[in-house]
Amino acid sequence: MPTNKFDVEGEFRALHTVYPSCSRRPVIGITANFSDGKATLAEAYYRSVLEAGGVPLLIPPYAEREALIETLSHIDALLLTGGADIDPRYMCEEPDYSLLHTINPARDEQELLLARLADARSLPILGICRGVQVIAAAFGGSVHQDIYASLGSQLLSHDQEPVERGIATHDVLIVPDSLLYRIFGKERLAVNTFHHQAVSRVPQGFKVVANSPDGVIEGMEAVDGRSIMGVQWHPESFIMNGDETMMPLFRWLVDEAMLYNRVTELHKGMLTIDSHCDTPMLSNTGYRLCCRDDAALVDLHKMSEGLLDATTMVAYIPQGARDDESLKQAKIKADTLLDWVISEVAGNVSYISLCSTPCELYGLKAQGKRAIMLGVENGYAIGRDLSNIERLRQKGVVYMTLCHNGDNDICDSARGNAEHGGLSALGREAVCEMNRVGMMIDLSHAAESTFWQVLECSKKPVVCSHSSCRALCDHPRNLTDEQMRALAAKGGVVQVTMYSGFLRKDGEATLDDFLCHLQHAIDVAGIDHVGIGTDFDGDGKVVGCSSASQLRNVTRELLRRGFSEADIEKIWGGNWLRVMKQVQDV
Repeated sequence: MPTNKFDVEGEFRALHTVYPSCSRRPVIGITANFSDGKATLAEAYYRSVLEAGGVPLLIPPYAEREALIETLSHIDALLLTGGADIDPRYMCEEPDYSLLHTINPARDEQELLLARLADARSLPILGICRGVQVIAAAFGGSVHQDIYASLGSQLLSHDQEPVERGIATHDVLIVPDSLLYRIFGKERLAVNTFHHQAVSRVPQGFKVVANSPDGVIEGMEAVDGRSIMGVQWHPESFIMNGDETMMPLFRWLVDEAMLYNRVTELHKGMLTIDSHCDTPMLSNTGYRLCCRDDAALVDLHKMSEGLLDATTMVAYIPQGARDDESLKQAKIKADTLLDWVISEVAGNVSYISLCSTPCELYGLKAQGKRAIMLGVENGYAIGRDLSNIERLRQKGVVYMTLCHNGDNDICDSARGNAEHGGLSALGREAVCEMNRVGMMIDLSHAAESTFWQVLECSKKPVVCSHSSCRALCDHPRNLTDEQMRALAAKGGVVQVTMYSGFLRKDGEATLDDFLCHLQHAIDVAGIDHVGIGTDFDGDGKVVGCSSASQLRNVTRELLRRGFSEADIEKIWGGNWLRVMKQVQDV
């Protein structure tokens, strides 16, 4: 009797001699080529991924949108592979068929959409040859239909056939201040070459990081913290000769994918809260919570992509005149904005609900739904009628910012004229009433005099829903170290904001600037008294976290900086929820 060629039973048992590790290898989705009705993939691609420690998953060319989105929920990184030319019409160019080789419409639409969808979820992306061109086309760049026709015939040969694919034939020059340089640690890298097209213009938000000596773009990467890289050569081919020269690139992708997976798993087990966004300001622009809107930094899609469980949408009322009619109109405006939020949520109850207590928030998390809380920014909205505080609380408002940019009848503002010397007599009554009805007192925008008097007057912990650190950016809206220590001693929480002008005095703030303020607040107030209040749609955003869809990047960077998962959970909502519960226990 012949010997069984493969002992499947023995192999099966061997795989189960040791209990598997709790950690898993990241899954790398790899796009496939397509011709003659067949999806194909060169072995070198998946061999490189396996060698780097990832698990390759083939993504065949198909255009079903829901399936594409579902695929992305099962991978930790995307690898866009080489292949046929991209149809220039996808870049609004008339094709010159005398220059083009084979085009592949079955791949074009899918991969252009995949790149954008993956980016919206902050998935790491690596593009190879055609793949770097797909990235350029997907994000608004352009591609030479033929480099020799565009740049002249004096170029290097960029097609080394019939030389074996895993052999380098020319160098590329790598920009020193780049991720690609950090990956390879050198300014010159010997590469192979198989292309007649190349990126001609990189999209906004990207930069050229490698060129061949004749000036052809050989590499580009995102400049705003996104893990997106593209190279024109074929790094995967080298491993088939046992040459690990290009493995640092694949190890970078797998490492990023591993971190992406860790962030995803961490968010599954914790409740994430953004304590302040001004999205209701867009209510008269046609904005809808259920639709992805480039004009808005917060919507249902972006919350889902960024793994944000809950946000507090505030009714922001600019400080105005304080005569009876103006106060009446401020109250009406606040109610109108709050009712708009309530209506938007009611129209999407399958996906999102209003919440006003920690218990409700945890319940929604368990159901896999998002949550909206209500807030009021500027006590101007209650006028001089303290009964409005209880009325707003019954409406679902969880906190009220006592003032905005200007003194009101309650208190002095950080940008006011010190009218009351802090709290007015009415303001002291308002603080007591907010304590009574279980509404959080928000001291963002308040003058220092107001801050200290509220801490003395309130019997409950207080919050600053969107404030940063004056020690790092000297702005009257920011908190001094003394204020943060006092806030913590009272049991409160400071929610660091992403408003650029509160993070740095000049230039556009970055995610790193935000994290420096977050770290400083933790160093001063303690890990139990700091959180996140973005001020999205109220001009709050930073490079590297420019909408709710990129909030997972905050978690990624906290993990890179060595924060424990328990501390990240406190920052992302645990501290805020503790204060909310204490305030509401009346």
